This record gives sequence, structure tokens and C-alpha cells, in this order.
Amino acid sequence: MSDPLSPRPPVSPTHNPVEQALNAASGIRPRSEYLRLTKTLTYSYMFVLPLLIVYELGIWLINKGEANQIRIGADLLLKTILGYAGIHGTIWVSVVIVAVGAGIMWYERRLRLPFRPGYFGLMFLESAVYGVAIGLMVASFVSQLFSTIWMPMLQVAGQLGTTHELVLSLGAGVYEELLFRLILVSTLVWILKFMITTPRLRYIIAAVIGALIFSSVHYIGDLGDRFTFQSFTFRFLMGLALNGIYLWRGFGIAAMTHALFDVFVTLAR
Repeated sequence: MSDPLSPRPPVSPTHNPVEQALNAASGIRPRSEYLRLTKTLTYSYMFVLPLLIVYELGIWLINKGEANQIRIGADLLLKTILGYAGIHGTIWVSVVIVAVGAGIMWYERRLRLPFRPGYFGLMFLESAVYGVAIGLMVASFVSQLFSTIWMPMLQVAGQLGTTHELVLSLGAGVYEELLFRLILVSTLVWILKFMITTPRLRYIIAAVIGALIFSSVHYIGDLGDRFTFQSFTFRFLMGLALNGIYLWRGFGIAAMTHALFDVFVTLAR
């Protein structure tokens, strides 16, 4: 018989209802404590929060409060969606994002999720390795596939200053991963549960569909890129790689990988 006064053991992310509902990455269960903890929403929130703060502050400083601001498309899309729910303006949207993240962190800490500050440095190094490795591999593959030297460029590369492009790089890591990985891929995995009984197949299909959507949206609207098969293929493969990183390593690692990759591209121009 257990002692009711003894401390409760920590709840595994795979048995955490919040993780199960919002984080498709929680369905893959690595054995290492580092791998398990750092893919949770709590660690992801704390890891990505500095990117969000620097991005929003950077955009405000660069535009000096102007109404027409150049922002990441996923940022504008997410804020448009929240606008239909009555949440308008950058400040209020940011407050909602921060409040939701803080609420999840509070809930998971009550479930005795261990806190290991030293893991955040390892997460950054891991993300940097992924950012360099997948960028080089995908760019090399696309160059060989189309028999031409092709380098990835930011959508607004050459039109803005380097500082602005670096700020946008951080925003892409936060908002594109939030929208296309944490929300889209998790939703696809949830929908596929009603159609496919094999978990691995669900993840593969969700990753492929999510990557196709991720690549396609870059060419929609007046501000969309001019469509080329090279750029579409590159974005599809990068989206597929980031989907894989998200499902295996969680939102935080995927977001930082994306942000650092865009930073590397900007600085290498």
C-alpha cells in the first residue's frame, strides 16, 4: 500500500493529457531523459520564448511603431486567425501566446516534470548541428537534382537590411514552426488516428502532407514568391526534415533549428 504522504512521481509526457492533446511529438517515446524532457511543451516554451521576445522587440524597433510592418507571413496569418476570435494587435496576441505557454508550464510543473537548466545549452547545440546539417544536405540534393548550383534565400533577401533579415529569421523559427509543425502536423496526426491504426504510418503521412502545405503557402497571395520547382522542392524537403525533427525532438528544437538555419543563410549571403 502506497504512502499518501510520499512525493508523487513525475508524470511521463506520454501520459500527460496536455501533451497528448497538443503535442504530436509526445507519441514517440525515446529512452533518454534528455530526449524525453526536451521535447515537452514546457521545455519548448522556455527555449523558444527568447526568440519570440527578440523578434517582436526587433520588429518594433526597426519599424519604429509604423503601422505597415514587414513581418513573417505565418505571424500575420496566425494573428489574422486570432483576430476572428476577437484577439487583435501584436501585444494582445503575444500576451495570449505567453499566457498559454506559461499555463502549460505551470500545469506540467505541478505534475512534477523535472527541470534541468543545463539541458537548454545542449538543445541549442543540437539545433545548431541540425540547422547546418539539413541545410547543406537539402541544398546539395536540390542542386544535384536540378543540375544547377542553387542556394536557399530568404523571401525578402536583398530588399532589407541584414539586421531586419536576422530579426525575420528568428520570427520564422517561432511562428512557422508554431503554425506548420506544432499546430498543423499535430492536427494531421490527430485526424489520421481515425483512419490509420499504425502510428508510424500516421506520422509519415502527416509529415509529408504538412511539408507539401508548408512549401505551397510560400507562393500564395500578392506577397508570395514566384514559383519555381527548385524552390518548391527545397522548401518541401526542408519542411519534411523539420517535421521529422519536430516529431522526434519536439517543437522547441524544430523552432531553433529553423531560426538558426535562416540566420546562417542570411549571414552567408
